[in-house]
Amino acid sequence: MKKIINCFFLLNVMINYSQELNVPVATQYLADNPFIISPGYAGIGDDLRINLNAYKQWVGIENAPQNQSFYADLRILDRSGVGLSLYNDTNGNVKQAGGKFTFAHHLILDYYSKQYLSFGISYIYNSFKIDINNSKPAEPDPDITDNRFTSNNNFEAGFLYRNKGFYFSANMTNILPKKLDSYTSPEPKELTNYQFYTGYAVRLENETEIEPSIFYQWYKSDGRSVTDLNLKYRKFNRYEDYYWAGISYRFLNDQIGKPLTIGPMIGFKKAYFTLSYSYQIMMNDLSQYNSGTHSISIGLRFFQSISNCPCTQKYVRNL
Repeated sequence: MKKIINCFFLLNVMINYSQELNVPVATQYLADNPFIISPGYAGIGDDLRINLNAYKQWVGIENAPQNQSFYADLRILDRSGVGLSLYNDTNGNVKQAGGKFTFAHHLILDYYSKQYLSFGISYIYNSFKIDINNSKPAEPDPDITDNRFTSNNNFEAGFLYRNKGFYFSANMTNILPKKLDSYTSPEPKELTNYQFYTGYAVRLENETEIEPSIFYQWYKSDGRSVTDLNLKYRKFNRYEDYYWAGISYRFLNDQIGKPLTIGPMIGFKKAYFTLSYSYQIMMNDLSQYNSGTHSISIGLRFFQSISNCPCTQKYVRNL
């Protein structure tokens, strides 16, 4: 039993260091909210989009990671957009909260072939707190003897290319290195990580659509990287409402044949309302100690057709 406690404590510490200034990405971006991944998506639609996300990781384990987040983005003028994201992340005795303010600009590369290019930049504020009052690990870190609190300011930048149903985005998060004044224990100074997201929505008969996609994330500090292989299916009706189902396969890139998680998901859009649920099943040794990760996303859409610029996002079935 002591070995199990030690394993969870060490894993918790590693996640605490890796999560700083970088809220872990589950599969929320597949719930009709790619703004989670790249600032280039801010204002990509022709409405005000609001999304509320919540997920709880490793259900069944005491003090397991959990996250609540708010995302909103809006088209301003014809070819620019702004976005705001707020989040609260708890992982045992480690608490992180903060937000991003984003500006994006959208260009029309070719009107007739529907090619568009978007650039985005975000200012990031993050607060990071370690509260050890209730901490009773089997082998505590000797360098952490009291509560710690710090805050950081940083930036991210990215771009998005679209061509009909194809899309590709790349962005760099936490461009500035971290100041190490507040801690004495060894920590990574380089917090920069890179995300790449690409996919293609394929139109089929009977108002249906298949969308395979890939998400790749690489951490500069230690060279770790992770990949998601995703597949979504949508079924539309004549009012442009739809329901969808999908699955995500996540793995470390040095262990392609050993998935970290497999995540089925479902959702629907009805008028101005969207709802989705995803469940990630752990595929490693920790699976016997928890029942997986649950995530829910609720979305609202207001001010339809706020911009008539052709570079706003439309459903692929209408392209």
